[in-house]
Amino acid sequence: MSKRIEVKVKVCGITRQEDAVAALELGAAAIGVNFYPPSPRFVSREKAVELLEIIPSGQRVMVSVNPSPVDLEIFSLMGFDFFQIHFPNSTSENTLADWIKAVGTEKLWLAPRIPEGESFPESILEFANTFLVDAHSKKLFGGTGKTGDWQAFNFLKNKYPDKTWILAGGLSPDNIKNAVQISGTRYVDINSGVESSPGIKDSRKLSALFNNLAKA
Repeated sequence: MSKRIEVKVKVCGITRQEDAVAALELGAAAIGVNFYPPSPRFVSREKAVELLEIIPSGQRVMVSVNPSPVDLEIFSLMGFDFFQIHFPNSTSENTLADWIKAVGTEKLWLAPRIPEGESFPESILEFANTFLVDAHSKKLFGGTGKTGDWQAFNFLKNKYPDKTWILAGGLSPDNIKNAVQISGTRYVDINSGVESSPGIKDSRKLSALFNNLAKA
């Protein structure tokens, strides 16, 4: 009998305390709070303080696009544990180094925006231990609802097993089992696939996803 391998879940784009509570009760390993103003899931710093009252230390993930080092330091002082940064593939290594100075390699989760047809920029691997691979969009940084290339993710995960790889992009109760089995991921990022509208999580979809994940 094969041993069941646990798959961690980060629920992202949380805007309400009740959604954070529901995700945590189901077993979410991390909760993402979005600080990117163009996103429909954006929350203010004041609102984030309220959310952090519900999210335990060690499970708080700040999500942003190309933040300044000063902003990262502020978010760190607010109580965030990890910093998920989405950025264009053309971002300079100097910028990545500045992010490290602000919060450290261990707390940095890098999510490069990779144009279609291009491979993962392996040169950035030295700048962090955790990487989030999302589906490509020409206009959006994450939260696209599109599914990514699960086999390509599997290749990266196996090629660099010393790194933590998080699978994102259009994951839902309907496809979570296939996504885990094909990608081999041990960490998933859930967002639009468990929503009734942007930023509003659906408790029934959340529960269904965790139930289906347990069967993967």
